[in-house]
Amino acid sequence: MRPERLYLEDMVEAADNIAIHIADRSRERFLGDLTVRAAVLHELTVIGEAAARLPAEFRGRHPDVPWSKIVAFRNLVVHEYFGLDWPIVWDTATTLVPALREQVARVLSAEFPEGSGSN
Repeated sequence: MRPERLYLEDMVEAADNIAIHIADRSRERFLGDLTVRAAVLHELTVIGEAAARLPAEFRGRHPDVPWSKIVAFRNLVVHEYFGLDWPIVWDTATTLVPALREQVARVLSAEFPEGSGSN
């Protein structure tokens, strides 16, 4: 099995990539740019997939992170792609992902104090 640290680092990296994709973009520019929307959606899928692969016991040690909501959003993205509400994707990318990135970075520091290089 892949180490938990790597899944957490994947989540931080995907969040950082989302920030790069949406930097200096308005909501309207995001909604009108198919390529950027696809890139952000891919990174959100990575975040959800990484969260889903963390063992339940590990997630249970960090109940402040909304693991089940992250996985549920990934499932929505993958299984309901044609019904996505892009303004919700924008809100997720601009509001929820930065907060999640900080939560995951704290989990990395707590679980792997020797350093992960992602903080």
